[in-house]
Amino acid sequence: MNRLVSWWDTHQITLYLAAIAAGATLGLAAPGLAPTLEHSIEPVLMLLLFATFLSVPLIELGQAFRDRRFLGTVLVANFAIVPLLAWALSRFVADDQGLLLGVLLVLLTPCIDYVIVFTGLAGGAHAKLLAAAPLLMLLQLALLPLYLFVFAGREVVGVIDVAPFVEASVLLIVVPLAAATAVQALARRHQSGRAIEGAMARAMVPLMMITLATVIGSQIAAVGSQIGTLARLLPLYTGFVVGAVLIGAVASRATRLDTPSTRAVMFSVSTRNSLVVLPLALALPDAFAIAPLAVVTQTLVELIAMVILVRIVPAIVPGTKETAVP
Repeated sequence: MNRLVSWWDTHQITLYLAAIAAGATLGLAAPGLAPTLEHSIEPVLMLLLFATFLSVPLIELGQAFRDRRFLGTVLVANFAIVPLLAWALSRFVADDQGLLLGVLLVLLTPCIDYVIVFTGLAGGAHAKLLAAAPLLMLLQLALLPLYLFVFAGREVVGVIDVAPFVEASVLLIVVPLAAATAVQALARRHQSGRAIEGAMARAMVPLMMITLATVIGSQIAAVGSQIGTLARLLPLYTGFVVGAVLIGAVASRATRLDTPSTRAVMFSVSTRNSLVVLPLALALPDAFAIAPLAVVTQTLVELIAMVILVRIVPAIVPGTKETAVP
C-alpha cells in the first residue's frame, strides 16, 4: 500500500493533467452528462477539502493564525493590490456587461478551497492558508459588493444574490473542517479515527483527479458553445496568473516571509474562488447569461496554471519547505 501511495505522489502532476484531459474528453463526447457532473462538483470538492483539512494537525492552525506578518501580507495582497490588477484587466471587456461581471466576480475573490491542496503540493505553508481561509471568506463577502459598485456600477450590484455565496462557504469550509476536527479528536482515542485519517491521506491524489475531471467535464461543452466570445478572456486570465504570482513574490519579499510562507502567498493571490462564486453567477438574470461561462473559463485556465505552478513556484522560490500534503 505504501508503494502505491508513493507512486500516486510521484506521478501526481502527470495524473492531474490526465484528469483534466479525461474530463474535457468526457464533457465534449457526452454533453448530456454536464448537469449530473455539475451537481457532483460540490460533494466531490467537500470530500477533497475534508481530506485536506484532515492532513493538517489542529495545533498548527493556532500557530498559523498567530503569524500576523503572513496574514497581513495575504490580506493586503489579495484585497488591496490584486483588485487593481483585476480592474485593469476587466477594462478589456468593459463593453460587455456579462463578461465584465463574470471577470470581476471571479478575479476579486481569493480561493479558499483547493488552493490549500496546491500550496501543499508546492511545499508551501498550507496550514497557514487554512487558518486564513475563514478571514479571506468573510472579507470577500464584505468587500465584493463595494468592489463591484466601484468597478462595474450600482446597477450591477443590484442583481446579485449573496445567498448562494454564503451557502457555498458553509458547505465547502465549515462542514469539511468540522468533520476533520471530529475525526482528529476521535483518532487520539480510537483506532477507527486513525484508520479514517490513513484512508483519506491515500485518497488525496485520486480525489484531486476526480475533482479536476468533474469540473472540466461539467463545463467544457458550454464553454465550447461560446468559444468565440470567451476567447477574449484567455489572455486576461493568463495575464492575471502571471501578474498575481509576481505580486505574491514581491509582497512576500517586502515583508521578509520565509520560503513556505512566500509560496503560500503566491498561490493565494493567483488562485480565485471560482467554484464558490459560480453559484452566484448562475443566479444572475438572463441578461448576464455569459457571466457563469466567464467564471468557468477562468477555472479551466486556472486549473492548468496551478498544475504548472506546482512545478514552477518551488523553482522561483527555492529553499526549505513544509511537508507537502500527502
